Amino acid sequence: MAQTLDNIENISLEELKQGLADGAILLVDVREPNEFAAGHIPGATLNPLQSFDPSKLPKGQGKRVVLSCRSGKRSLAALELARKAGRSDVTAHYPGGFQEWAQRGEKVEL
Repeated sequence: MAQTLDNIENISLEELKQGLADGAILLVDVREPNEFAAGHIPGATLNPLQSFDPSKLPKGQGKRVVLSCRSGKRSLAALELARKAGRSDVTAHYPGGFQEWAQRGEKVEL
């Protein structure tokens, strides 16, 4: 069983929308390329979990890096990998993921 991470920031849909709108959040999608191509949250960049490279995560530049996937499981796994690689600046994920985003009728980018 995977060990649980401490100090995880769970970002709500509203917090994510606001942070993307005002440029305070850098969103990184950790789903696979085919999933990302089929639809993703506008403004998200891709760093798939299967080949996840914490060194390729953006440096915050005063912005909060938030990880996202389909429903929150892979983004937590990516957070753990980022922390093991020394990225203590990466502490947030969007647990609702793309699934919640799309179900709530938010804009999807192809």
